[in-house]
Amino acid sequence: MAEKITPRSENYSQWYVDIILNAKLADYSPVKGSMVIRPHGYALWEAIQRNLDDMFKATGHTNAYFPLLIPESFIKKEAEHVEGFSPELAVVTHAGGEELEEPLVIRPTSETIIWSMYKKWIQSYRDLPLLINQWANVLRWEKRTRLFLRTSEFLWQEGHTAHATEKEAREETLRMLNVYKEFAEKWMAIPVLTGVKSPSEKFAGAIDTYAIEAMMQDHKALQAGTSHFLGQNFAKAFDVTFQNDTGSLEYVWATSWGVSTRLVGALIMTHSDDKGLVVPPKLSPVEAVIIPIFRNKNKEEVVGYARKLYDRMKDEFRVKLDADDSNSPGWKFAEWEMLGCPVRIELGPRDMENGKAVLVRRDNGEKEIVDIEAVPARVGELLESIQTTLFQRALENRETHTYDVDSYDRFKAIFDGEGGFIRMPWCGDAECEAAIKEETKATIRLIPFEQPELKGAVCPRCGKPADKIAVYARSY
Repeated sequence: MAEKITPRSENYSQWYVDIILNAKLADYSPVKGSMVIRPHGYALWEAIQRNLDDMFKATGHTNAYFPLLIPESFIKKEAEHVEGFSPELAVVTHAGGEELEEPLVIRPTSETIIWSMYKKWIQSYRDLPLLINQWANVLRWEKRTRLFLRTSEFLWQEGHTAHATEKEAREETLRMLNVYKEFAEKWMAIPVLTGVKSPSEKFAGAIDTYAIEAMMQDHKALQAGTSHFLGQNFAKAFDVTFQNDTGSLEYVWATSWGVSTRLVGALIMTHSDDKGLVVPPKLSPVEAVIIPIFRNKNKEEVVGYARKLYDRMKDEFRVKLDADDSNSPGWKFAEWEMLGCPVRIELGPRDMENGKAVLVRRDNGEKEIVDIEAVPARVGELLESIQTTLFQRALENRETHTYDVDSYDRFKAIFDGEGGFIRMPWCGDAECEAAIKEETKATIRLIPFEQPELKGAVCPRCGKPADKIAVYARSY
């Protein structure tokens, strides 16, 4: 199987595509820019969805569903919003064999349709806060696409909340950012930075956009989730007011936040290797696979031995017994390696005679022989160890390739080399930010919450006074 994978060192982009195709995660659709998510890839998305959904509900949010089609006039109500999304819109002008009176936009995001409904639902402070999340598909007509990372149609969740005060809305924005951070680090084993986007990088229609940023194995950044403080922009655009506890009318305060199927891409690029997919145990559709090794003369006995172990483990783990005799054990080993299963359990005739099993870790290939009675407990320990090891490995990659820079020549040299995350003083000037992007293809990924005291610091590119540190990287 591994020969089907282009080595990362040879061509990282092709390696990424090879992993997706050979691990049966997705395939190219007949519609340019779209993808078909295959069962194994969708199982990963379901695991992400299921666990994130539990976290959303634990913070008081409920799920709803809003229409795919949005009146074009709704999109145009918020000026900055329509300007930001216009190049990516897909518009329906005919339906049922007739031209529509008003064109309908296929949702690129749902703020406008949702706030049109909030106008009907919110009358009083007693109706607030309104905490709604939607799991849906959206369409943005991308010109340059990449499987999972950037496709015209993709799956995501989008939270949309309404609040009585600015303070509550800002607290919600940061609360959900921290939910994303916790999920990325504890479930996906991906360390992330958090902070605020620069004004030029914020969401169209937001006052402030906050993000989690992860470093991939090739030292590029991936924006893994965003949370937006929308202020009263959409409330004013759709005239959503409420009567406060003194009887006065006020505009509602809003947030929105979302992650998408690009998290599957993040998982692939953070953890996988030249043998195939590597999946953190907490999200793996199959945590352990049992592979009996037999010949025709002892098949019944060895498979029976394996089935007894499977029956002991099935209520505690997501475990699969692969007793198919149409492929060799070696083929199965390579196939389950490709699919990223965290632990492989090998059981042969000699293991059966000795009451043993061979356990193999996917993350580092280490093997160990364990008493058959101790297998469930040991598998549990290995799964915890693999989860921790994957996080630490990713963290080491990020820390090793993060630099503090006060020279623009040094800044450019890093991006001419291996790249990484660069912390550098920034003057706050959008023109300087744009020039850096033009000259180096690096962008401000975020401005970290924790800032050092800068006395007399200047922006290395333009020499103007700098009052903040920004994190730069090339990105997906």
